[in-house]
Amino acid sequence: MIALLWTSAAAAQDLGHKVLGSLGLLAGSQPASGIYVVNRLISYGANDLIDRNGNRIPVELDLDALANGTGIQATFRLSGNSIYWNASLGVPAARVHLDTDRPEASVDRFGFGDLYVQPVKIGWKTARADIVSGYAFYAPTGRFTPRGSGGIGRGQWSHEFSLGSAIYLDKARTWHLSGLASYELNQRKHGIDITRGDTIQFQGGAGKTVRTFDLGLAIYALRQVRADRGADVPGPLRGARDRVFGLGPEIDYKFAPLRSRLTVRYCRDISVKSRPLGRVLVFGITVLALR
Repeated sequence: MIALLWTSAAAAQDLGHKVLGSLGLLAGSQPASGIYVVNRLISYGANDLIDRNGNRIPVELDLDALANGTGIQATFRLSGNSIYWNASLGVPAARVHLDTDRPEASVDRFGFGDLYVQPVKIGWKTARADIVSGYAFYAPTGRFTPRGSGGIGRGQWSHEFSLGSAIYLDKARTWHLSGLASYELNQRKHGIDITRGDTIQFQGGAGKTVRTFDLGLAIYALRQVRADRGADVPGPLRGARDRVFGLGPEIDYKFAPLRSRLTVRYCRDISVKSRPLGRVLVFGITVLALR
């Protein structure tokens, strides 16, 4: 839920709201009923910039972002033991620092990002699978300066529609595959004629539960299905559509005395186009505050 961007002397490519790799092994699972408090510390870095053909752009790049997102999720059982309604709210704060060999393109920003609201997510639980489907939106509450360098807000409303599942391969639910696919529909930015193209995203993973630990491999992918549009889209970026695929290990620990789950995840981009080649480290904690 933080904004990451890269700039050159000619233009800037908006990468949207979500940091890929922020979800992992249980991305498509349905939690039990209760009130959860969630906190994620995310560190993102990149040193290579890749063009639309998959080739490295010869520019010195040092992009670092550190973000902390705090949120709350409410889950209620609707019918029997199988159908649930979820709602969540998240507020991120981040610092984005970018150094290049072109001083006019360097960036150092800090502040609150855009508000994330998921008013509805419906989940179904069975003995061997979970299914979830939801709608969420990003509200442009973060500071945004058109054609400027202030703030980390995206300056736009974005709508997100998601569908996912978690499949358990044994009766004890110790082996699991999970994934969450989402479609992000972006509206025009405030104060400037640019609309970020729609994207399809996937986050998930495969893992094994060993006593109080979940171990496995997290994966993610994104494909921009519509190019950025508007009169103010810079010429070098017209028609560019970013893509990325990445993966990495994850370990989760269930700490029963505090009714909490601790997460550590490290992922790297494997293949990208029209964006930085990056890496992300995530530390997360989820606490069941009220059952």
